[in-house]
Amino acid sequence: HKEYRRQRQMCIRDRTMLMVTHEMSFARQVSSQVLFLHQGRVEEQGSPAILDQPQSERLQQFLSGRLK
Repeated sequence: HKEYRRQRQMCIRDRTMLMVTHEMSFARQVSSQVLFLHQGRVEEQGSPAILDQPQSERLQQFLSGRLK
């Protein structure tokens, strides 16, 4: 996506950016910190590594496509 390329370039330039996305591969590439929100509450937060080994059941469900 053209928009993702532009956002990635901005992140590379050491700019502070808050982004909301469901694109986990993009989040892994450009993030130094990740927050997983569910119904307005922080379920889990940390480095992008939390997407590889989620601790919360909700994040596990989201990543597997089973979140209801």
